Amino acid sequence: MVKIDCVVDEGIFLGEGPIWDTAEGRLYWVDIKGPTIWRLDPRKEQTRTWTLPSDVTAVFLREQGGGVITLTDGFYFFDFASGEIELIAKVDADEPRTRMNDGKIDRRGRLIAGGEDEPEEDELSGLWRLDPDLSVHELERGIICNNGPCWSPDDKTFYHTDTFKQEIYAYDYDIETGSISNKRVFASTEDEPGLADGSTVDEEGYLWNAQVISGQLVRYAPDGSIVRRVEMPVHNITSVMFGGDKLDVLYVTSMARIDHPGGQGHFLEETKSQPQAGGLFAVHGLGVRGVPETRFAG
Repeated sequence: MVKIDCVVDEGIFLGEGPIWDTAEGRLYWVDIKGPTIWRLDPRKEQTRTWTLPSDVTAVFLREQGGGVITLTDGFYFFDFASGEIELIAKVDADEPRTRMNDGKIDRRGRLIAGGEDEPEEDELSGLWRLDPDLSVHELERGIICNNGPCWSPDDKTFYHTDTFKQEIYAYDYDIETGSISNKRVFASTEDEPGLADGSTVDEEGYLWNAQVISGQLVRYAPDGSIVRRVEMPVHNITSVMFGGDKLDVLYVTSMARIDHPGGQGHFLEETKSQPQAGGLFAVHGLGVRGVPETRFAG
């Protein structure tokens, strides 16, 4: 039986990007507009936070210690002990309307992250790969709002969502080079009550997507068909990640924000309160497990 618990009920304004670190047994995620990094130790039921100088859109751990984060304008190293940041590389420096958004690390330790047009209207942003040698490579252009990058368990398929184009894409992925090709539509949310946001893939190769606005977790088969839906307690869920000792707990982030100037008119003012909006949720009993996430190799 599926059981859903709100494990951190702090009204986080724009929760996003959950990452489970198997070595530590802890979950990291961000409040983009906080701007704050959050960490949960579920064994101790303890949280810790770090405040950043500008919007923080994703957080990852490094193999050699410390972390990598994406701020509004690019990639940075982050020292969890001191809270200090160090620039790695900026992207889209000449485009004031865009900022970085969601990202993930492939099984060779490369970081792929994309951006979004802040008003969420125009195809202004890109998708970039940060290699372990700290070189940056643009993989794609013409994105409104990047979300949900993730890979199939065999590393042959890369998934990526453009939320406001209402499409999830699949690409052929070359794990040796980190290149993408053969872009095609994997699934569309045009006829769905919500929009596709963050994603992860389970060990069976099925993609789990958090649909913002509708509050549904949607599980897609490798052919793009929907095989399962799980209703969450709040509408504006944002991303998903398997964690726990057996990788059988699906953590779900959400947002408490009610003002949404962008969104192409999709976001409507809630007619009744949602007390746990902005909470971090743990979904138990799904009967599937995730795939371990990788640390950045640089």
